[in-house]
Amino acid sequence: MQVDAVVLDIDGVLVDVADSYRRAIIESVDRVCGKTIDRDAIQAFKDAGGFNNDWELTDAAALFVLARREGLRMNVSEFTDRVADGGGGLEAAKAVVSDLPRVAQARVRDQWDTDRLRDTFQALYLGAELYRELEGGTPPFDAPGYIHDEPTLVDPETIADLTERFDVGVLTGRPAAEAEIALARVGLDVPDAHRFTMDDWEEGKPHPRALVTLAERFDAETVAFVGDTLDDVRTARNADAADEARVYYGVGVLTGGLTGEDGRRSFVDAGADVVVDDVNELVELLA
Repeated sequence: MQVDAVVLDIDGVLVDVADSYRRAIIESVDRVCGKTIDRDAIQAFKDAGGFNNDWELTDAAALFVLARREGLRMNVSEFTDRVADGGGGLEAAKAVVSDLPRVAQARVRDQWDTDRLRDTFQALYLGAELYRELEGGTPPFDAPGYIHDEPTLVDPETIADLTERFDVGVLTGRPAAEAEIALARVGLDVPDAHRFTMDDWEEGKPHPRALVTLAERFDAETVAFVGDTLDDVRTARNADAADEARVYYGVGVLTGGLTGEDGRRSFVDAGADVVVDDVNELVELLA
């Protein structure tokens, strides 16, 4: 695959977030709602689309748990299928809950504390010290911080090879400060102009604007976008449709929530040009 530029997602591509972000989702919902979802359910929400922001996924998971408590007769698969049919994301999840009678909907809204969910998530993920530094306040409780439990998935040799041969950018749903921590951990130095984080754009994946903007800044004719979710692949497909001047390739990696043959098949069905076991295979894949 011949490309001029490579754009990388962070979570599930450069670092493993199974025991950090995803663990924080599960435990935040449990702490606030008294019941939670499992890891397979997190992937079902991801596959439904529109949940590049893990705070919003946490909100949607809590909404599902509370709606079930108030009588919503759906399992996770049925709920996330409806979310996907509604276009994905938190607004679609809220629309599914409208199946409940009005009184039950009101009880769900009364219990749905998104501010507390976010504070809990950040306290668990960042830990007390980073929470004070990045959030600018006192955490609701002390925690060591799951951000410190993110094994790297990319070899230093891969970073050296890619940055020597290509323009390299980053497109992630992380806040900028958390993205910087992950990039420093893997040893990838990316100028601000060559990265998009949660703080840099409102639309989120799979909207193509950020990826097209990076391609324009690189003056690239061909771009590979590497990610671990279906929305990453959809972002590349949407950019390819929106930008007639360039070619965009979607590369799925099997080190996030999508794994094995089922994961490979899901990526292909979403339009991936190629699926790799991990990001280090890019060295041989890209020319």
